[in-house]
Amino acid sequence: MKIRIKGFRRATAVAVTAGAVLSAGAFTAPAQAATVAAPTITAKGGFVMNNGTGKTLYTKAADTRRSTGSTTKIMTARVVLAQKNLDLDSKVTVQKAYSDYIVNNDWASSARLIVGDKVTVRQLLYGLMLPSGCDAAYALADKFGTGTTRDARVKSFIGQMNSTAKSLGLTNTHFDSFDGIGHGANYSTPRDLTKLASSAMKYSTFRTVVKTKSTKQKVTTSNGGYRYMEWTNTNGLLGSYSGTIGVKTGSGPEAKYCLVFAATRNGKTVIGTVLADSSVAARTASAKKLMDYGFKK
Repeated sequence: MKIRIKGFRRATAVAVTAGAVLSAGAFTAPAQAATVAAPTITAKGGFVMNNGTGKTLYTKAADTRRSTGSTTKIMTARVVLAQKNLDLDSKVTVQKAYSDYIVNNDWASSARLIVGDKVTVRQLLYGLMLPSGCDAAYALADKFGTGTTRDARVKSFIGQMNSTAKSLGLTNTHFDSFDGIGHGANYSTPRDLTKLASSAMKYSTFRTVVKTKSTKQKVTTSNGGYRYMEWTNTNGLLGSYSGTIGVKTGSGPEAKYCLVFAATRNGKTVIGTVLADSSVAARTASAKKLMDYGFKK
């Protein structure tokens, strides 16, 4: 005699189905994303953001004001490129005052401009950003400042630097020089410098210049002939870190070693700053760590 237990077959089917779902779930549940540990850097200050979205990816004393050294020249270039009706091929005659400035300042790096030569604004930007020429910075400030004397024009240009900082919302930034050789009131922060660099990178000329490893430029001499000026970029990330697109080194007795950097990989651009590092090698290492971290975030 066969006895059927009502509902047994259905209950068994439900149990089997539920078991299959539970079993399958063990294999199909999405894996948790691994947490990426923030790097340790030797620089006293650091900041990294996604240049496309503006999202902050890393901070270390990001809003602490520090001397910026020649990273100041990012603003020098930014002010020049924002000039109305800018003619990049207009020529500037190199004055003795520019070379004297180099001689009189121990920390002044030079583009080795030669008095009497006629160089274009575009060439001055290369001399400014690659070898970090303080003489090139002086020439640009003299040309694009307003006033009847050189001192007045330089003061005017520095005023433009500060008004630009204000317009960009850089509340912890102030300039008292055109090149970073300050007089006690030249400072910024990792966050502000990164935002400044991001703004400067919107100019195609700036992007072209700061990603250039070296250049050879033909300039006109005082007697109407020509010579070639060769400049090499001080940014060691170019050629040593895949995807690097800029932007500027800096150093000084107070600033120590600084670097504003940017790189693009797989369509994502990270941009950031390290300030007050212990050496050239250290600032490069710190920047690489922060970019590695930024690309993983």
